[in-house]
Amino acid sequence: MSEPLDPAGEAAAVDLAGEARRLDAADALAPLRERFVLDDVTYLDGNSLGALPAHVPARVDDVVRRQWGELRIRSWEESGWWTAPERIGDRIAPLVGAAAGQIVVGDSTSVNVFKALVAAVRMAREDVGEGGGAVRDEILVDATTFPTDGYIAESAARMTGCALRAVTPAEVPGALGDRTAAVLLNHVDYRTGRLHDLPALTRAVHACGAYAVWDLCHSAGALPVGLDEHGVDLAVGCTYKYLNGGPGSPAYLYVRRDLQPRFDSPLPGWNSHAEPFGMRSAYAPASGAVRGRVGTPDILSLLALEAALDVWDADGVSVAAVRAKSLALTDFFLRCVGVYVPAGRVESVTPAAHAERGSQVALRCDDAGEVMKRLVENGVVGDFRAPDVLRFGFTPLYVGFADVERAARVLARTLG
Repeated sequence: MSEPLDPAGEAAAVDLAGEARRLDAADALAPLRERFVLDDVTYLDGNSLGALPAHVPARVDDVVRRQWGELRIRSWEESGWWTAPERIGDRIAPLVGAAAGQIVVGDSTSVNVFKALVAAVRMAREDVGEGGGAVRDEILVDATTFPTDGYIAESAARMTGCALRAVTPAEVPGALGDRTAAVLLNHVDYRTGRLHDLPALTRAVHACGAYAVWDLCHSAGALPVGLDEHGVDLAVGCTYKYLNGGPGSPAYLYVRRDLQPRFDSPLPGWNSHAEPFGMRSAYAPASGAVRGRVGTPDILSLLALEAALDVWDADGVSVAAVRAKSLALTDFFLRCVGVYVPAGRVESVTPAAHAERGSQVALRCDDAGEVMKRLVENGVVGDFRAPDVLRFGFTPLYVGFADVERAARVLARTLG
């Protein structure tokens, strides 16, 4: 066991612990915590896997026992299985600032990135064919992206005959040109929690005649996105983080309504056919967001996700309220760390400015992997990102200020 805090630190702990209790008492979202399966562990890893909503097991049990066990194949129609990808997409739409009919749920984030990026290049080349100009033969990708996005971008570039150039989001405006076809960016950096300027970057991409593809994995359900408002072309995201859909729950694909007739998926499947049961040898794409479907939907995980989204139907839950609490939680955590943790032991790599911060805090720390193991052993669950980052995710639906204060206090004791 590490040594306790010094007397001055203990006094500060009492003050911050009391403040945490007052903040929790005044928190309008605090009752939502009861809607999740939680224990005494301080869970700050919802940016990797969200907690289980308490009502989901019973809903999944009904899907398995009645819909599958009793109705069997009749459930494709009678239980709404066939239309689930679009129906659940419409449930996600308001959480990312989109009108209905533009999101389809299914496949993984990686697969949807591939669909979106190749389709973006194809549309950019169509534009050249209609209006003339330079060949669109370059893809820009976020140099700090989650690795799978980079892998997919490299494969999409080879497939479409494009050059791939990795640049930081800040470098994008200066890197754009008349050869740029598509730009793949992350709304929130998975490692640092930096929030990038989606409106400004989307405008810059459009100004050069290219298409913007946004990865929303670390923003959907945590902060406002405004896909429609800001004219985003294509977007993808997972559902197992702040949307609490469960491990491996299906991702989603957003295709802006006016682009849907031109969306040419590189993965045409029978589920996206205009006549899926016509069994025709020639492919004819369906209209609308359905074009984003490929094969048979993953019904069990889809319907678990649908049940999890019920949490957002509670009175008083809005993305704006969640964002306000997220910023308050991360502010309070940084403050507690500043008071409790010995000087020089950690360094925040998450921006202090609210406009540049997602819903996590990343702390650079020597021997971060071992430190996180010890934190988990002491009931504070975050995660480690190589080589030296302690990452803490704050899900406002179930994380409270007392959790935040405790996490900082245990971190201080772990670091001595």
